[in-house]
Amino acid sequence: MLASARVQPLADLLVVDLSRYLPGAFAARELRRLGARVVRVEPPGGDPLRAVAPAWHGALAEGTESVVADLRADPALARALCARADVVLEGFRPGVATRLGVGPDDLPERVVYCSITGFGAGGRHAARAGHDLNYLGWAGALADVAPALPPLPVADLAAGALGAVVRVLAALLARERTGRGARLVVSMTHGSHDLVAFRLGGDPRPRLLTGGLACYRVYRCADGRFLTLAALEPRFFARFCELAGRPELAARQGDEDQEALAAELAAVVAARPLADWLALCEDEDVCVGPVWTLQEAAAELGSEASGGAPAAGEHTAAWRAELGL
Repeated sequence: MLASARVQPLADLLVVDLSRYLPGAFAARELRRLGARVVRVEPPGGDPLRAVAPAWHGALAEGTESVVADLRADPALARALCARADVVLEGFRPGVATRLGVGPDDLPERVVYCSITGFGAGGRHAARAGHDLNYLGWAGALADVAPALPPLPVADLAAGALGAVVRVLAALLARERTGRGARLVVSMTHGSHDLVAFRLGGDPRPRLLTGGLACYRVYRCADGRFLTLAALEPRFFARFCELAGRPELAARQGDEDQEALAAELAAVVAARPLADWLALCEDEDVCVGPVWTLQEAAAELGSEASGGAPAAGEHTAAWRAELGL
């Protein structure tokens, strides 16, 4: 992990996560990395993510605590735990947490209560079921690439989880000044639209970010691996063409026929394996890189593990005792 990420501004703060699946778990993981103590309240049998994607659950829940509580049959434990918390995360459809007795009005005013929703707390879509792909579709984020699928759940993790973290941190800062918590509602669909709304006025070139420019694409190498080329600035593209032995291609960067230029570049890149391209460009300003596997990326960029994920309900008895239940 980067040295700057070791700062622990949330030390001694308690986060209770009532959510299921990815968005809340990812948000809780980020708050834990900032020093918070995280307790995840799971249903009997555990968060469904444990069964659907055990490795994902293990990665997101490491270093957290697990309390099992049946919110419908016995909400007292979860309510008492949330009342002790500084931050509560939940991902139910609007109104469900309140019906279960763990809504924002059931808790002290000092609690920062954050709901991660699909479509927000109101409006015609509020109660609509959905997952990441649906949210991105509604948001207009898939217009350039459909029917291709995105390689990661952007709505869940960027618009939902990280959007929640930003708002929670701001609310905690405000609480330092006022003593009052906040009621936050994050919409993954609205947040996803925010991520692409800067393009509403038009792009410099159609599909600029999704293959509209030959100098901003992914190319196959001789060994079947892939090279990323993102040489948008003319000086970067010109230098790449020089290194590739085709300096005359630089003058065609702005050509109307980008497919013809892309075909030329594809043939050039296909002549060498990825390692050769990386060695050739190692000390050059050309905006070139590899398409690494997850394992290759983790070897250089991954974070250190902070302890395994808890078993479902591992900390239930301890918290019942602490809360006097």
